[in-house]
Amino acid sequence: MPTLMPTDDNNNPIPALRLKDGGSYAIAATATSARNATPFGPDTQVISICPTVAVFVKCGSSTVTATTADHYIPAGLYYDIAIGGDGQKQTPYIAVLRAEKTDGIVYISEKN
Repeated sequence: MPTLMPTDDNNNPIPALRLKDGGSYAIAATATSARNATPFGPDTQVISICPTVAVFVKCGSSTVTATTADHYIPAGLYYDIAIGGDGQKQTPYIAVLRAEKTDGIVYISEKN
């Protein structure tokens, strides 16, 4: 079956998405929840995050707020999150909250 995905040496598709030009963000992870000011592009289905400190994250609308009850992501983990596709409505924002006492940065890349 033909595919537009890159392939390995055995011609098997590699499930990979491209980094979107202009789709990189850095959000400060502090004691107060923060989110991206600009929504992710309407064609973005996946974002990758990599926090410099452990954080809690939550995806949602322009009013999304992260709390300690949300998903925990450890420092230094590069993690992909689906924010749309498969008939699901896209969630164009992500909120972050530091999980420890040290502030940090959450680096985000849009993929499509």
